[in-house]
Amino acid sequence: MSAAPILQVEDIAVTYSQLIPALRGVSLTVPSGSIVALLGGNGAGKTTTLKAVSNLIRAERGELTAGRIVYRGDATTDVEPWTLAERGLVQVLEGRRCFARLSVEDNLRLGAFVRRPDRADLEADLERIYRIFPRLKERRKTLAGYASGGEQQMVAIGRALMARPSLVLLDEPSMGLAPQVVEEIFETVAALNRDDGVSFLLAEQNAAITLRYAQFGYVLEGGRVVGKGNAQTLLQLDTLRDAYLGSGKAGIDGRTRKSHRSRGQREHRKLTGTAFR
Repeated sequence: MSAAPILQVEDIAVTYSQLIPALRGVSLTVPSGSIVALLGGNGAGKTTTLKAVSNLIRAERGELTAGRIVYRGDATTDVEPWTLAERGLVQVLEGRRCFARLSVEDNLRLGAFVRRPDRADLEADLERIYRIFPRLKERRKTLAGYASGGEQQMVAIGRALMARPSLVLLDEPSMGLAPQVVEEIFETVAALNRDDGVSFLLAEQNAAITLRYAQFGYVLEGGRVVGKGNAQTLLQLDTLRDAYLGSGKAGIDGRTRKSHRSRGQREHRKLTGTAFR
């Protein structure tokens, strides 16, 4: 993690409706040109963290009540989401959020709006997306609502790429997709990072595949960072997967995920080194 950070999240707290605490003391760093994983189960605070970074949290009556977020050296507290997108910080929302009654290609074109490109640039960018996702070229006239889940995820990522981002906040890209499609999505993320230098902050429950592609990871639970470390280190911690990433299941002795979680938390307290504080 020696590269200069493109994003720094410094001890932030988020509250919804001035009443409900969602994040407490969350800090993380995304070095420029890296893929950083943000891991945890449902309700851990992953989506809230991403929306705090993109300033979309305010659309849901959320408020940053402590700490600060710095993108490319500048604090983002009072910056509108569309201005951040103009500056290269783009979020792909959980659930893909395609415009169902627009064609695949029209969905993609909307992603370029913040740049106000001329026709030639727009067409060149569309062809780039079609090279990345050849399936979308075949389906470009299809209404997005009739596209498969995997195709809609490609549309959502392609739409973000039309803004020519430097940093993409990618929320649960594997949700509801077949394993083969998930693999394809992650391979595309890796290629964009390797070949184009796009940085990613990638929120996921699927730790196994995410940590294969990320360089570093943070684990959230209950709105706090409870673990962090090199991706390969985190992959080897079975107790982490059981305690925080939902891989524990009921076994032949009838123990439930909750019992795995309790055992994992006990082991968590024993761990030292870079993975946990």
